[in-house]
Amino acid sequence: MAERTEDEVIDGIWNGKLRYTANTQLEHLHARYTGTGHADLTKYEWLTHQHRDTLSSIVGHAPLLSYLALADGEAIGRVKFEMTERMLQPCGPPPKKDEE
Repeated sequence: MAERTEDEVIDGIWNGKLRYTANTQLEHLHARYTGTGHADLTKYEWLTHQHRDTLSSIVGHAPLLSYLALADGEAIGRVKFEMTERMLQPCGPPPKKDEE
């Protein structure tokens, strides 16, 4: 078995530390932002997160809300109410899960 050089040992240590740091950062992002997803996320859940993020962004930014209200010919309060209601199930009811 060949001996490893000092540089190879140092590279191995740094790679392990970088991998640990990257995983820690990823776990922190998942804990802080619920929409970042995980390995077991379904397509429906991902789409639901995307739609909710979009709707909440529109409701939270007054110029966007005003633009949509003007384009639809509705009152700003009505558009805000409809978008807030749509956040409950933005993609319709969840699909049935297969029992296996």
